[in-house]
Amino acid sequence: MHAPIDINQPLALLGGLTPKTFMREYWQRKPLLIRQAIPGFKPPVSVADLKRMSKQDEVESRLVWKENARWQLEKGPFSRLPKASEPDWTLLVQSVDQHVDAAAALTHQFRFVPDARMDDLMISIATDGGGVGPHYDSYDVFLLQGVGQRRWRIGAQQDQALIPGLPVRILQNFQPEAEYVLEPGDMLYLPPQYAHDGIAVGDCMTLSIGFRTLTQQALAQGMLEAALDRMAASAGMQGGLYADPPLPMPRLDNVYYRDPGQPAVTTPAALPDGMIKAALQAVGKIRFDEKLAIRFLGCWLTEPNALAEFDSPEDAPDFTEAWPTSGSLRLDRRSRLLYRDKSFFINGETLQHAAHPLLYALADQRTIACADYRRLPASLRDLLTAWVEDGWLHYDDAQ
Repeated sequence: MHAPIDINQPLALLGGLTPKTFMREYWQRKPLLIRQAIPGFKPPVSVADLKRMSKQDEVESRLVWKENARWQLEKGPFSRLPKASEPDWTLLVQSVDQHVDAAAALTHQFRFVPDARMDDLMISIATDGGGVGPHYDSYDVFLLQGVGQRRWRIGAQQDQALIPGLPVRILQNFQPEAEYVLEPGDMLYLPPQYAHDGIAVGDCMTLSIGFRTLTQQALAQGMLEAALDRMAASAGMQGGLYADPPLPMPRLDNVYYRDPGQPAVTTPAALPDGMIKAALQAVGKIRFDEKLAIRFLGCWLTEPNALAEFDSPEDAPDFTEAWPTSGSLRLDRRSRLLYRDKSFFINGETLQHAAHPLLYALADQRTIACADYRRLPASLRDLLTAWVEDGWLHYDDAQ
């Protein structure tokens, strides 16, 4: 079972800092170079594995190289890749944690950051001189060296102008302030907007643990869409395991705009004042409260990766008759389970009346021992059986 991370315990992963100190002093603030963050580190996949993955339809991959001094980009899947003897090319494979259990387990070492912020594990391989050019990211990232060496140049520049007309985002005027060569097991944390350029020194592999970024535009649009969804469902609660508890929302669809005081006009193309006021009054009746925000964020942030495919077992165990006294339950690497107070969300669905110590433990630890939960309500056993049948949850027999 995964023990909760002690946020007051110094971690080699953070260069001897405690997670509490790191989040207070470095997160979203300044870079941190960590020598031997994971001593003796062995990547969760090999170079050959990544090359095979880049040829699969269900895996997102990109190839970046320079040709005649110009940057080039091609998206996978790839029928063939450049020869290992050719310099200056980089293969990037996205969301490796969605495809490989060991890769997902690596991201769990970073769970001192809320799961809601975790995006994915991207792994890149490069031949000598390979890289994607000086750029900046809009998200926090831990750059963990897996194989070989990579030289990083970084800088906190304000000028974020990009070279126009390129298929990749390259800074027009990169001004590095520091330079590091990372060996296997070394790691570099960079906050958002921090300019950086990584160049392979010989053949290398780099693992990028990236965190989701939320724009005000995305949050506002999501809240509006969530409000519209609740108004459309205002007829009442629906049945099933994932029914949405009703949120108070106005029935605006039955209230028609009326303008009995509208005078005759000499400028018919002008928008009437009354219609503008009616539109503002209508949107003002929508309650954008904490319950709506929880519903929207819970469903949005647990929505599975677009390329995720869950595998249903051929002989899924049924817990509805008897709860196992041994073994354990673990969430599939692709499953996302979040909660807020008594509201739970899994893989884009809202759970109804599901608050139970087992679910809190499963969400925080991602695995629980069945013997610790001997008495469960029938509704929860039905829920867990459904998750196992759908491949969202796995039962590991102690035998």
